[in-house]
This record gives sequence, C-alpha cells and structure tokens, in this order.
Amino acid sequence: MPQPHRPTRPARPPQPQPRRARRGGPDGGTGSGTARRRGDRPRWGVRIAAGLSVVVLGSGAVGHAVMTGLDTGIERVDPFKDMKNRPQAGHGLNFLLVGTDGREKISPEERREYRLGGAPCHCTDTIMLVHLSADRERASVVSLPRDSYAEIPEHQDLNSGKPHKGHPVKLNAAYAEGGPNLTVRTVENMTRVKIDHYLEVDFTSFMKTVDAVGGVEICTAKTMRDANTGLDLLPGTHRLTGGQALQYVRSRHVDGASDLGRMQRQQRFVAALIQQATAGGVLLNPVKFKQVSSTLLGSVRADTGFGSEQMLALGQAMRDFTPSSSEFASVPVGDPSYPVKGIGSTVKWDEPKAAKLFEALRQDRPLAPARPGKPGGRPAAVAVDVPPQQIRVQVENGTRIDGLGGRVDAALRATGFDTTGAPGNGAGRDVKRTVVAYDPRWDRSARSVASALPGSELRAVPGQGRTVTVVAGSDYRKVVPVRAEDPYQGGAAGVVTGGDVVCGS
Repeated sequence: MPQPHRPTRPARPPQPQPRRARRGGPDGGTGSGTARRRGDRPRWGVRIAAGLSVVVLGSGAVGHAVMTGLDTGIERVDPFKDMKNRPQAGHGLNFLLVGTDGREKISPEERREYRLGGAPCHCTDTIMLVHLSADRERASVVSLPRDSYAEIPEHQDLNSGKPHKGHPVKLNAAYAEGGPNLTVRTVENMTRVKIDHYLEVDFTSFMKTVDAVGGVEICTAKTMRDANTGLDLLPGTHRLTGGQALQYVRSRHVDGASDLGRMQRQQRFVAALIQQATAGGVLLNPVKFKQVSSTLLGSVRADTGFGSEQMLALGQAMRDFTPSSSEFASVPVGDPSYPVKGIGSTVKWDEPKAAKLFEALRQDRPLAPARPGKPGGRPAAVAVDVPPQQIRVQVENGTRIDGLGGRVDAALRATGFDTTGAPGNGAGRDVKRTVVAYDPRWDRSARSVASALPGSELRAVPGQGRTVTVVAGSDYRKVVPVRAEDPYQGGAAGVVTGGDVVCGS
C-alpha cells in the first residue's frame, strides 16, 4: 500500500496513544473510557481533524519538519561493524528487537516496587525478530527463546578484548561476550535472515515509553500473580503503567510454562501496542506521534540507520493496519531441555521446522497464510502440528449455559479429536474465555487443540498428564476444522494474529 512521499526504510512500530491507567472488572468490561473502535461512526469534527492529520503526515516535507531534531537523543551502536558473509537480503525489512537489563538506571524506590533487586545482568532478556512486509501490510514477530542453544562465531571479548574461538552458549550470552555486534552475527548465523535494523530497549526505556503513551490495555482470563516480579492482576481488563507492564512481560512464574508463557505474554503485549497505535489515533495526530516517537527514540540504543525518518515512514505505512495485520510465532522447539556440558540445560530448536519458518520471512510470506475454502463447502482446515486423532480431550463446561460442554465435545469429536464423550462441569461457572489446559510435556498437542478454538487461552498445568482439558467459556462460538501438516510449509501451526490476542477480539 504505497504512500506518496514516503521514505523507503521504515522502522519499529510507533507506540500507542496516551490514556489514563485504569483497571477493569472480572467481566472484562472496558468502561466508558474505551478507545473508539474502527467500526464506530466518528463525529464529523473528528473526521475533519483526522483528514487534516493524514494530509500533514502524508506530506513528506511537513512530516519531516514535525520530526526534525529527534535523532539527537538516540544512543547509537554499530551492530554491523566489520560483518562479513552476511545472509542475502530478502524482501521487506527485518529488525532485531533486544530487551536488556539496565536495572542500574532505575531509582531505588522503583527497584523495590518492581522487585528488581540483585545485580544487573549484562545479557539479553528478550530477543524478537520483527519482519515488516515489502507491501507494508503485515508485521511478523518471531520470539527467540533466550536459552536457545547457539554457537557463536569467533570474536573479541567485549571486556578484555581477547580473541575467542566459536563455542556453544545460550543465545542470551552472546550479548555479554560481544555486545550488539556478536548478538546480530549469532542470530543471522542461526536464522540466515539478514538484519536491517537493531533496536535495544532496557527496563528504564521500556517503562518510560509505556508511561508516555498512557499505558497499554491488557486483558486476563485468570488471576496472574508472580512473587518474583510483583505482578498481581485479577481477571479482567487492565491498563498497565510502565512498571506494571515490565512486571507483565518479565514474569516467568505465573504458570508452569516458564519462558514459553512469558514469550506469549510479550507477544500479547506487542499486539496490544499495535492495536492501540493503529486504532487509537496516534498515527493520525502529528503532535502525539512526535511525543511518542521522541520518548522512544530518546531512550533506546539503535543502529545509525534508524531514526526519525524511519519512524515517520513506518507511521505512514501502518495507518491502514488492523490487529490481524500482525502475526506472532515462536521458534519451533525440538528439545526444551537439551543438556550442554559447562552450560546446563538449553532449548534446542527443531532445525527443519525452524528453517521453514525463517524461509517464510526471507520470502516475505505470511507465517500462516489464509487458506480459502471451497465455495459452498466447509471452511478450510487450519494446519496443526499434531493430528487431532492422536489427542485425547476432556471437555468441561465453565459457564451456566446448559449443554455447552456437550456441544463443544461433539464439535471437537466431529473435527477428529479423541474426546472422552463425557463432558463435565468445571470448578467455576463464570469462565469468560475458553481455556485449553495442558501438561507442558504435551504442549504441541495443546496448541493443536487451541487452533481449533479461536481466541482460546493456553494454560500450562504441570503433572496433568497426556489428556488436554478444554474449559468452555462464554466466548465459545465454534470449532474450526484442523488438519496435521508440516508447520511453515504453506501454513504454520502455533501462529496467531494480533486479532487473536488483543482485548475484545
């Protein structure tokens, strides 16, 4: 969707519109302050204002003037220095988004409030590969587990300057040994995806940016508490402040899914940012867009090619984004506890499946392309990793809707799942969002079940056993057909869009 006078190298998505922090109730209601949805009919005055804003941002000269001077606050790094034998550039643009510690920059009061005690870790806490399609109509976000088994190339030690031969590490240790440069080299070697831009956000810059946009709205289907981070959220909708958002994306002990669950929450948070930026008016208001951009650019580390022009270009490119324009996936894992001498337990990727995932990024293809069904026939089946016939499912009714458990059991059985045929009642009768409870040892089976239940929540229950439990919530509408297929070959299991995870979706 080309725009007139748009710079050619966009960058990271801008952040959403300022709004006061608030907290919703168990019903997930958003209250009277909810942002206007795309489908609502705006007043004529709002239409005129939005139209004028589009003209301002659409003009290269005026838009550039609005953003002038923001580059001066960016801390620069050179992650591409002296890099050789890099992967070939594909279509679209690729950003490596790295989250680091930086707790030494936080005040003692904030460190106590947000449980940030202990010495700072000079390593990466979060690693995401973000792809913006060449037509600027899709953003794909792939989370790379920080404990991934990696083999870093030859390099000089960041602190001592001594040369090191290549050796195995956990992926997050590449930053400690060689900083942004070694991190980029290691990720490119593992994925064969060429990185165009590097963005590094620490705890301080993350909280500042979230507070600058007025917080980010997150909805939860259950109570979320983590004594290690201080996270404490009741079921419902919440507008998180910067500190609360940091607790949300850092928590690893909310359930038994550890880093898998944490990566899902991080993806959910990014989806909420995109939703708010595209639907909340930030991209159509030059003043707000500059305020958010200045906060972001003034509190990150970035490569020399990333600046205000790229922020402006991306703002223009994303004006027509919807939640479904973004898609999220994690690298397929072959062994979640791969032992390495001297390192400990690492996460070993499923190399063939991971290669197909990264090939989709290089070729600028959706990670899970839509599959049109036959006219007048059944909807197209969603590709899943495990055949439904191999998955045992117990259905429970989590609502007061009579017969809901039986309907869900029958629909899953008709789709091929091995249901018990004896649905029961759940422990509670006020479940709003359908839950897929599973033992982490059978997470691939759980994802296959969740793919058949759009909008459902995955919930790890260590020790549950092989049977997957589905607790039907009041949001249940239908079961979609699924079929086993090799992931990332014309379709991907475990890929969700922003529309699947944002509040109200």
